[in-house]
Amino acid sequence: MTSLPPFSGVVDLAALAAKPQQGRQEGGVAAGPQAMTEANAGEYLQESTRRPIYVLLCSAAAPQCDELRERVVAHLARYGDTVALVTVDVDAEPGLAEAFQLQAVPAMLALLAGRPVPLFQGTPDDGQLVDVFSQVAQVAQEAGMDVRDSGEAPGAEQEGEAEEKPLPPLHQAAFDAIEREDYEAAVAAYDQALKENPKDADARAGKAQVSLIARSGAADAAQVRKAAADAPSDLDAQLAVADLDVLGGMIDDAFDRLIDAVRASAGPDRERVRARLIELFDVVGPTDPRVSSARQRLASALY
Repeated sequence: MTSLPPFSGVVDLAALAAKPQQGRQEGGVAAGPQAMTEANAGEYLQESTRRPIYVLLCSAAAPQCDELRERVVAHLARYGDTVALVTVDVDAEPGLAEAFQLQAVPAMLALLAGRPVPLFQGTPDDGQLVDVFSQVAQVAQEAGMDVRDSGEAPGAEQEGEAEEKPLPPLHQAAFDAIEREDYEAAVAAYDQALKENPKDADARAGKAQVSLIARSGAADAAQVRKAAADAPSDLDAQLAVADLDVLGGMIDDAFDRLIDAVRASAGPDRERVRARLIELFDVVGPTDPRVSSARQRLASALY
């Protein structure tokens, strides 16, 4: 449907549709995206027979997700309630990530008449978003759905009235570098921010997230997992799989793998694994209960 890189096809939608349903709010994009969960996925599949349902899959481990979500909401607002947008937090919904065979975030698909249409993986520019959404609207119209394009996003005339507080200069430099996929420059900007303020938690988390993307963003998941399975004592292979697991929302699997590696290693190797775990804790976030649990298990493994 577009030249953007799609992710692999969706599977086992029948199983999702059969799950017990929970109520959800009505409305279109203007009301803000709703959250898709395993419990309500079937209802959205049914709703897709009436209008297109866009599904945006994101993770706290992908810093570009928030910015992409804002742009998606802005562009889809022109279709009003003739379309709907839902988001999937793959950290909280690993079952959906698995059902959609997700390999990296952010990613997006559309549900049309109960059928999934993979759209893209990554962060397309505004022109590509407009083109993708226009193509989906055309397909939906051909299927008899009343999808209307108003030509402009509701509330566009208020743009600029409520300006966001600007980022600190080094954080803005890091964000700009991420936008152009210059991850080395982004890490350097965060390093400088931490040098100036070692307690800058946002810089520490940002550096961890960007480092993760730089290490694993272009990795071949199948090859990485095969290498780890073939050589369970290969520390680099285990670290690489843990990175992929965090990117894919399989947080507990990543933490368990590395804590086992801590127990099985010693000296510099043990320190490498410990340092990677601490970095991944920063990626997931200190308030996540999975981080708290893993910290306790790490302490037991170390001492």
